Amino acid sequence: MGHVVRMTLTGTAGITFVFLVDALNLLWLSLLGDPKLVAAIGFAFAIQFFSVSSGIGLMIAATVLVSREIGADDRSEARLLAGSALFIGFFVQTVMAGMIILFRYDILILAGAVGETLELAARYLLWTLPSLSVMIIGMIASGVLRAEGDGKRAMFVTLSSGTVSFFLDPVLIYYLSLGLDGAAIGLNISRVILMLVALYFATCFHRLIALPSLAEVMRHLWPFMAVACPAMLTQLATPFGNYLLTAALAQFGDDAVAGWAVVSRLTVLAFGGIFALSGSIGGIFGQNYGAKQYTRLVATYRNAMLFCLCYTFIVWGLLVTFSSSIAHAFGLVANGADVLRAFTHFGAGAFLFTGAYFVSNAAFNALDRPMRATLLTWIRDGLLTWPTAMWFAASFGSVGVIYAQAVLAIGIGTVSALWGWYFVRRIVTAEIAVDLVTRRGLRDVYRFQRR
Repeated sequence: MGHVVRMTLTGTAGITFVFLVDALNLLWLSLLGDPKLVAAIGFAFAIQFFSVSSGIGLMIAATVLVSREIGADDRSEARLLAGSALFIGFFVQTVMAGMIILFRYDILILAGAVGETLELAARYLLWTLPSLSVMIIGMIASGVLRAEGDGKRAMFVTLSSGTVSFFLDPVLIYYLSLGLDGAAIGLNISRVILMLVALYFATCFHRLIALPSLAEVMRHLWPFMAVACPAMLTQLATPFGNYLLTAALAQFGDDAVAGWAVVSRLTVLAFGGIFALSGSIGGIFGQNYGAKQYTRLVATYRNAMLFCLCYTFIVWGLLVTFSSSIAHAFGLVANGADVLRAFTHFGAGAFLFTGAYFVSNAAFNALDRPMRATLLTWIRDGLLTWPTAMWFAASFGSVGVIYAQAVLAIGIGTVSALWGWYFVRRIVTAEIAVDLVTRRGLRDVYRFQRR
């Protein structure tokens, strides 16, 4: 439990600070007095979420594979795997960013953006998408640090980029009156800082990244993509669901979309600990799996669930308490304020089940069953989100979209948590049985040789 808490809290400190800066970014834009700017960044976030999520899938693959080699005490192979992951990740993100840039207007229109809001969102995407190729290098290097178990330096990576944004964004957005363009410039600079700091820690402190040859990259390509593709598909389902929810809210006007933009930022800010938990325990699962310490898998799963329970109840209480103050700070009115209140009073509580779903997905990805995580995620976000959101919206208006999101979280979270627990317990039972048979077989061979 101590290891789970330490790795998660260091991740929480870093990721929460970055999301705090992101929320302040939105606050600076709202102070300019134009709700179209807030709505535009809400639409842009829904689309950029796709490419960032694919990067998270690549980072998960690197963390899982490198942690297994570290657990098996093969550091030379771990270093080569990390280097190959950087090259593969850079290529994949470059292609994805290029495709989104090419079709950004079509995707934004499908999401419900029109007029000046459409133009602002499209320009923001054009400015920020190219730097995703830089960011993936930093994300994978940070994932390698977590594979080593160095949560402290992985935290410093995100703190460094967040600190730059913290001081730069208000100057660019508000004091220089650059608005959305200033937000884009600040984001690009922070991504460069993320890459530089992560590479410095991963290469200088742990020497965990080696420069691979083309042959080594090709040798690692299949095993890496065998983990990365399901992980990416799993991660892409969430922004797809977010995209559908944004489209469902767009019918209620820019106020509702602005409220959704605040909810999106508030979600990742308030529940940074849950997001950090899912990233941290993947490395813990991977190291113990590589070291054949199978009984620790059950302990990791159980302790992660307990952490999720305690964290969610604390944050939920805080959100209910400060709901009105948050709405006032971001200038939300009418539908926007209603959407925020629905999240703080109801949607936030469902994050207990979302956290359980994250924990089970981490177990599936790290323990050679990534397609199970993919299946669960696409059932929730790809199959059920749109009809559920439209049904609840027809009954409850804009707040019905938040209710739909929470109901789906409760249902899928319960199923995935139970499935993950059964899966981990079966691994332990099976491996102990194999170990006993192997030991008994060796004893029989020894006795035969004695005779």
